[in-house]
Amino acid sequence: MSLNYFVLLVILFSGLVTWLPRITPFILTKYKELPPIVVRFLNFIPIAIIFSLIVSTIIEPSKTSLYHIKWLEFFALVPTTLVAIRTKNILLTVVIGIISMAVLRLLF
Repeated sequence: MSLNYFVLLVILFSGLVTWLPRITPFILTKYKELPPIVVRFLNFIPIAIIFSLIVSTIIEPSKTSLYHIKWLEFFALVPTTLVAIRTKNILLTVVIGIISMAVLRLLF
């Protein structure tokens, strides 16, 4: 099997292009602090990601109407959200979500 140098260069440069955006912020912020407004903005990113994942799980596009609500997932979200707000424990929240979804699928 012959080695095609063009393919090898493409793989190496693709790896570099993937690696650079991930490592550059660590290098840039190692010696200099971020402004407080940037830090405050970055604190909202995990909440926004979790919210978008939850909404995309519960609501889906429908052919007959604009959106369709998945009711089993919606009802499993209620105890999961209550546990998350009350305990602030991620592991317990995930376990409650899995158990509530399993019970709902078993019943319905």
